[in-house]
Amino acid sequence: MSDRFDLSRARVVAILNRKAGRNGGKGVGDLLAEKVAPACASYEAIRPAKGQSLTTIAAQAAKDHDLIIAIGGDGTQAAVAQALADNDTGTVLGVIPGGTFNYFARDLGVGETPEEAIETLLNARIARVSTGDMNGKIFLNNISLGAYPEILERREEAYRRFGRRRFLAYWATLRTLMDLRHPLKLTAHVDGKTLEYQTALAFVAQSETQLDSFGLEGADDVRRDRLPLFVAKAQGGWSLVKAAMRLALGKTSRGEDFDLVIADDFVINTDRPTRHVAHDGERSRVPAPLNLTIRKDALRVLVPAKSKAE
Repeated sequence: MSDRFDLSRARVVAILNRKAGRNGGKGVGDLLAEKVAPACASYEAIRPAKGQSLTTIAAQAAKDHDLIIAIGGDGTQAAVAQALADNDTGTVLGVIPGGTFNYFARDLGVGETPEEAIETLLNARIARVSTGDMNGKIFLNNISLGAYPEILERREEAYRRFGRRRFLAYWATLRTLMDLRHPLKLTAHVDGKTLEYQTALAFVAQSETQLDSFGLEGADDVRRDRLPLFVAKAQGGWSLVKAAMRLALGKTSRGEDFDLVIADDFVINTDRPTRHVAHDGERSRVPAPLNLTIRKDALRVLVPAKSKAE
């Protein structure tokens, strides 16, 4: 269910992430000022300073704006969406991709470049979309434990040294998988059952685009507001590298490369009281247990007239 968004009557604020990838920040602000600002009732652009919370900025902006445009990658989109999920102001989220993979923008079908996404904003509908929830924090694409949080740390180190390039993400992945020595001990409580695993990587997915791009099962379940939990069979070293190569080629298979559990919610415990968790391209330390569920129709977002999000 969706309805046309009247941009001409909207009070609009754009939040431009200073750390966004090649398509974010510089240049996009000029395009917004040129195309969006004249088309709306009022327009403001915010470039957060280093260390400022995007969620706090968005929560404050939602009090007196109808549309918040988030420019950046999936981490930026999730930070802004956190302020708007189930928000009683009715503020709508506009998404402009500016990161490495931009899965959320691709899920919505708003376009894979800032230029395409801005054209969507000019003639858009409002759609309700669901999000994942981890201990009260939303996620738009996935949360993962084990190897992937370490991959993110090395990826950010490479980005700081050489700039944000997609091939660096793949390089960081290979290097981390080769070095991994200590598998994760994980217990998942689901549908009254307790499942125990020892694995190098586990993740819960929320992005149908990400699953489809790797040829993984579960995209249809995501569309039905259910959560797929993937647990890798490999525990480290070359076996994990081989599994990653099969994943990149879309050749993985359930039972051989990973276990898959589909549910409405999970409670996950690990062998440590806190763990580094990757969520939408960001990394943070989270206390156990992880309570994972769906926030149904939590976000009001702008999408094209015919959108994947409909």
